[in-house]
Amino acid sequence: MKINKAYKFRLEPNAEQELVLNKLLGSARFVWNQILAVSFEMLARNERINKVNLVNKIPELRKKPECAFLENSSNGVSLQQKVRDLGDAWAKFFDKKEQAKLKQKPFKAKKPKFFKLTDGSEIQLRPLMPRFKKKSDGYDSIRIVQFGRYCWVKGNQVKLPNDIGVVKFRKSQDILGEIKNVTISKHIGKWYISFGVENTIDAPIHPSKSAIGIDLGVKKLITASSGQVFDPINSFKANQVKIAKFQRKLRKKTKFSQNWKKLNLKINKLHHHIANIRHDYLHKVTTTLSKKHAMIVVEDLKVANMSKSAQGSIEKKGKNVKAKSGLNKSILDQGWSMLVGMLEYKQQWRGGLLVKIDPRYTSQTCSSCGHIAKENRLTQAKFECVSCGYVANADINASRNILAVGHTVLSVEGRCGKGRPAKQKASEIREEVA
Repeated sequence: MKINKAYKFRLEPNAEQELVLNKLLGSARFVWNQILAVSFEMLARNERINKVNLVNKIPELRKKPECAFLENSSNGVSLQQKVRDLGDAWAKFFDKKEQAKLKQKPFKAKKPKFFKLTDGSEIQLRPLMPRFKKKSDGYDSIRIVQFGRYCWVKGNQVKLPNDIGVVKFRKSQDILGEIKNVTISKHIGKWYISFGVENTIDAPIHPSKSAIGIDLGVKKLITASSGQVFDPINSFKANQVKIAKFQRKLRKKTKFSQNWKKLNLKINKLHHHIANIRHDYLHKVTTTLSKKHAMIVVEDLKVANMSKSAQGSIEKKGKNVKAKSGLNKSILDQGWSMLVGMLEYKQQWRGGLLVKIDPRYTSQTCSSCGHIAKENRLTQAKFECVSCGYVANADINASRNILAVGHTVLSVEGRCGKGRPAKQKASEIREEVA
């Protein structure tokens, strides 16, 4: 069994190395944009767009007078990989499965954007299409494949190609496995290096035999069927006032002036700090759960639907817009989708199982007698069954229902025998069980 992991560390280049890295990332961004413009021309002519065809366009690009700096640079391998990544982006656009997923996601109608071709005609930029990269986006990256051929790691030092040399990085943990590639990125003025690692191991067997259901919420991030509770970190809420203060000041500045750029950088750094806090906390929580439990059952929540705006339209205005806006911020602040994603791959690493179930009726069902009614949950915190009189914390009751449905899904699907994914709409099953 092959397991792929990524180890990300802060990179600490000196002044000369930083200059080389900036040139490398700038060249990569330039090549991406130039080849992307060429690929739009190919799309208009109904030519096939793939990695090979795009990479073959690089020699033509180098011959242009304005691209002479590419001819003299020693970053040919890195630039080719950037174009291959562009080919992967186009492959995602042409993938029918990805297009089908896109249709299921709700999105706001936006004014269409167009790209002007050399013949004067225009082509509409559609979702999933690769986009042009800007320096002002605040994020640049370059990927180097065939790590063993060009690079090496010794202690807290890494040898990088393209005249970069040996660079120090903050090695906070050991890198386990064979390094296949590295990604060098710059975000908010800070440098990072990510090692893509592959491990080949026997099929793992989870050391635990326990199973839990978890209920995701806002006041309590996780409530487990075992009674364990994880409080939310609320990193955005803690810094919301500070962000609002900076944004008010930003509106008074002349756009793209030096003061505007400085203040905008502060805002971006603060958002980056908020994301790091959330990411770190979710890693700790998911690692704790994954180590202790062989099977974890979660609701298959559609976060995009749950966090939709309540404003409505001009003809039909929404209700409780301000309250819904606050709820949406709280939902997005928890990072539920990220949490479930972490649990999924960590359970896979340890030989555990993550089961996703239909979330319908989990909060209205009595975990004692199975009676389903809205009246069972008259308040947010308390659950009281109108049929049998069972009283419990509402979140714990929901998590127990989630666990029960998870067991039912596995038994009905016959996962071990049929090899089907452990995911099923469980509304009909719950009715049968109840």
